[in-house]
Amino acid sequence: MNKGHRKEFTIGLIALVSLFVLYFGIKYLKGINIFKPTNHYYVMMANVAELQPSGPVYIDGYKVGVVNHIDFLYGSTDPKHIRVQINLDKQVRLQTGTYAELKAGLTSGAYLDLAINKGATDYYKIGDTLDGISEIGLAEKLSTNVMPQVEAILPHLDSILQGLQLLISHPALRQSLDHIEASTANLKQSSAQLNVLLTQQVPPILTNLKKVSADFAVVSGNMKGIDLQPTLKKLDAAAANIDTLTTRLNRSDNSLGLLMRDRTLYDHIDSTAVNASNLLFDVKANPKRYVHFSIW
Repeated sequence: MNKGHRKEFTIGLIALVSLFVLYFGIKYLKGINIFKPTNHYYVMMANVAELQPSGPVYIDGYKVGVVNHIDFLYGSTDPKHIRVQINLDKQVRLQTGTYAELKAGLTSGAYLDLAINKGATDYYKIGDTLDGISEIGLAEKLSTNVMPQVEAILPHLDSILQGLQLLISHPALRQSLDHIEASTANLKQSSAQLNVLLTQQVPPILTNLKKVSADFAVVSGNMKGIDLQPTLKKLDAAAANIDTLTTRLNRSDNSLGLLMRDRTLYDHIDSTAVNASNLLFDVKANPKRYVHFSIW
């Protein structure tokens, strides 16, 4: 190979490599990984809306593939005359009855969502055709569902604004705001007073409580050193003596018991005291009757 042919071969090789890199680069930018093995299926749609090649395909929110081609079947009488080829991961197996639903996100654009028929036991073969359902577009959804509600609200919007203005300009609202402002001022004053109480009056109280607690601890320590056992024994003995005395007073075999329980003895003592009193009065009144004086 001469020098001229070698130069032409080098240029051709560089051009071929550039085309190869450009092709795979475009595929990569579209989200298609040509080095990752995939299985292809077809989906028949009546309307693809804004769906584009390289659009994502999801199962339960997880991306499992991309849209590869979109073909319009000219001359077909079938309402679903748009064929969409999708490439899915090798691990994905589709049960029979699975269908694809076209959805449109607010920011992500259109995409396909596969609704898996988990109850089926048979599976689609590679290259089989799935049924497709087209969801209405975002603009159409707004015009169909939202706009009628907005149109129904517009006639009442003027009255709503008037009522709102009347409410804002009502004196009661201003009075309520004044009351709220006064309450806020009172709350601020109370907060300031509470702050003064916590910073100036509470610390001395806590100090006094701490001192009292310390003194009580000292007293408690001193009380621990006192032997209370003898005192308790004396109290028990005194209580036993009092119980004995009470028992004897309730009995009639002693003088005190008879004095407290015998009515006759009480009456005799009472009559004796009365007679002695009368005798003293008579002695005072007639001393000569009882005392005789004689010179001799």
